[in-house]
Amino acid sequence: MSFIAINPTTEEVIAEYPAHTPEEVEAALAASAQAFKKWRTTSFEERAVLMIRAAELLEGEAPVVAQLLTSEMGKTFAAAKGEVAKSAMTMRYYAENAESLLADELIASPASRSGIRYEPLGAVLAVMPWNYALWQAIRFIAPSIMAGNVGILKHAHNVPGTAKFLEDLFLRAGFPKGVFANLFISHHGLSAMIGDDRIAAVTLTGSEGAGVAIGQLAGANLKKCVLELGGSDAFVVASSADLERTIPMAVTGRLQNNGQSCIAAKRFIVVKERADEFIDGFVAAMAAAVVGDPMDPATVVGPLVNSEQRDLIDAQVQDSVAKGAVVRTGGKKIEGKGYFYPPTVLTNVPRDSRAGCEELFGPVAIVEVVEDLSEAIELANSTPWGLGGSIWATDQSEIDQAIAGIEAGMVFANSIVASTPELPFGGIKRSGYGRELSAQGIREFTNVKTFYIA
Repeated sequence: MSFIAINPTTEEVIAEYPAHTPEEVEAALAASAQAFKKWRTTSFEERAVLMIRAAELLEGEAPVVAQLLTSEMGKTFAAAKGEVAKSAMTMRYYAENAESLLADELIASPASRSGIRYEPLGAVLAVMPWNYALWQAIRFIAPSIMAGNVGILKHAHNVPGTAKFLEDLFLRAGFPKGVFANLFISHHGLSAMIGDDRIAAVTLTGSEGAGVAIGQLAGANLKKCVLELGGSDAFVVASSADLERTIPMAVTGRLQNNGQSCIAAKRFIVVKERADEFIDGFVAAMAAAVVGDPMDPATVVGPLVNSEQRDLIDAQVQDSVAKGAVVRTGGKKIEGKGYFYPPTVLTNVPRDSRAGCEELFGPVAIVEVVEDLSEAIELANSTPWGLGGSIWATDQSEIDQAIAGIEAGMVFANSIVASTPELPFGGIKRSGYGRELSAQGIREFTNVKTFYIA
């Protein structure tokens, strides 16, 4: 088996890496176990020096790394540069704040002194996706390593160059061998790894199906597990929304990362009194978004990651149209070289259609019209997912009502849903469990140890 990177713009093979042999996997596990014994005893200051060095290397090589991300996944070069900068910023955040985030907490009790310590668990296995190949991995690596754990990455099969770059980056920064390693292994090899006593915990960002599989394996082996899965985020437009600002952000929210983001706005729920104005403006702006070469600064939407993803999103659209959905713009595959799909807006989407009940992982938006904000919130909560959501309003009471009412791990007001190292990231329902980023994220893979001194 090989891990092959195909440029989604040109459809050409750009890199191929052989899978690691069972002997190489065993050697990596042994090295991680050995490295953890020493790494867990290092000071936060020692860890931070190396993490800052890795961030500096990443920042210094930003254009090259961004081009790698674009060539393997198809995101625009501008978006790729932003991903590199955000990754380096997060590395610096944990280098500078891990010690305070994991400081002992004293708690009053009958003891003379008691409280909580946060101690590392060991080797954390991360199964990561292709859509943010650098960022998703860094937001696992940085807090885990700064907490004193060691990390093993099993990356998506189509971004092997990024996976290899990450391993080399941490070695070049001076991290001891075994503190972070990349393994080219198949999904079939995960069962044995998760069952290995040298793996202390597992984290996955990916599809709902992958989350179910990994969650079952982790549970069967009594391993701590964090799952960040799919979403069908609602973008709620209330009566008091400033549409001049809201419409451009709706386009950005749907088209970010070529529409391939778990937290992208996917369902646009608009109160009736603002519906005509919003739909007209939104459709016009989506239709005007430039589709093309992701290296071109004028491009807004690059190709989807592969032909399977393009065929999937098209099948979801065609099924919905056959059942009565109305295409307001887009709706058909773009012929020619590259896995391109146009920005698409659907209205009157039946609930039993594929666009009405499945996650749309591409540049396709559905717009739904409701009577009032209460109905909008009810509709926002009608999916099995609960990752994020946003409310667009200038009236504070409408903002408060939506934040309290939307069932999701994250609700943003007058901003598209985003991730930042200071705030926890994660969902509820079938969007997974556990949190990444913030104090909650770095503590996920620690032993919350009680101490009690009589």
